[in-house]
Amino acid sequence: MEKTIWGYRRENGQVGIRNHVVIMPVDDISNAAVEAVGKIVPGTLPIPHAYGRLQYGPDLELFFRTIIGNCSNPNVAAVIVIGIEPKWTEIIVEGIKKTGKPVAGFSIERYGDFKTIEKASRVAQEFVQYASEIQREQVNLSEILVSIKCGESDTTTGLGSCPTVGNVVDRLIDAKGTVIFGETSELTGGEHLIANRCATTDVRNKFYHIYNNYVGEIASKGVDLLGSQPTEGNIRGGLTTIEEKALGNIEKTGTKQVVDVLEPAARPTKQGLNFMDSSSAAAECITLMAAGGAVVHFFPTGQGNIIGNPIVPVIKISANPITVNTMKEHIDVDVTGLLSREFTLTESGDLLLDLLIRTINGRFTAAESLGHKEFVLTKLYRSA
Repeated sequence: MEKTIWGYRRENGQVGIRNHVVIMPVDDISNAAVEAVGKIVPGTLPIPHAYGRLQYGPDLELFFRTIIGNCSNPNVAAVIVIGIEPKWTEIIVEGIKKTGKPVAGFSIERYGDFKTIEKASRVAQEFVQYASEIQREQVNLSEILVSIKCGESDTTTGLGSCPTVGNVVDRLIDAKGTVIFGETSELTGGEHLIANRCATTDVRNKFYHIYNNYVGEIASKGVDLLGSQPTEGNIRGGLTTIEEKALGNIEKTGTKQVVDVLEPAARPTKQGLNFMDSSSAAAECITLMAAGGAVVHFFPTGQGNIIGNPIVPVIKISANPITVNTMKEHIDVDVTGLLSREFTLTESGDLLLDLLIRTINGRFTAAESLGHKEFVLTKLYRSA
């Protein structure tokens, strides 16, 4: 029997599964004020970060897109923005306003921390009270935007946890859902497999353009990923080359066509499987996908990556019995039985789909229960 799914319908019609009141700094020097508001008003979510000064060009555009996108995420009910200067603060506030959700901005110059913190705290209290009255309503699974990325991969990832995710990704796409995948450089050696699944020639050309630019940038620094790259954790888990990582990585994307190619932190406009140009670093990748509107994330892991995110629940799946036993508090779905042939891939997918629905309906993931709130901005180059 199909389970009922409950979510928060936002002002613009998008559906979230959490109900955060975010306190977002524009820049690193506003972190202290943001964290102070978070201490004064329980129920808020301060998200300090390291950037936001003297960026320019595409790097600045990506910064704004990432901050505005995360604050616009359907898991966010309302937002307080605090920056040192008024102009950039206002740009972010105006971007968030397009969603229709409550947002207020405060700049510290000519007020100082004390007055800014007081003013922001008073509004934050009102926003928390506002959010507390928002009720979940019944929604369709197709309205839940999902993102996927793996980490600390090993042989069990490509054989167990990634195929489990791929099984559920196919089901979500069949149910008219939308899924984002990325990790541009870690497709190396298997990029042709993704290209062959692109829905049109235009999508395929866009994919190759982004992929070639990314690996070309890496090569320009004298680095060749082919036949190299695995991290110490990957090597310990039995992977020896980027090609082996790529093949396991691609398993989690399922079998469906790639309908579109997105720039970093961009929201999908087409239903189905979307590729987003993104770093393979876990926190950076999930932060970009949260900016793109993903409200829940599948994270297959072999050796045991412990990543979380402040806005998006991260569901961790592992088929490695050592990891499941030694890092049990970090794993949401144990699919070791797939490799020991205790159950089939379809049954493994059933386990993950059940956990997804429970997470949508409010169950905390392991990362949420442990307080993991990794939020890392992608930076393209040095600031001025």
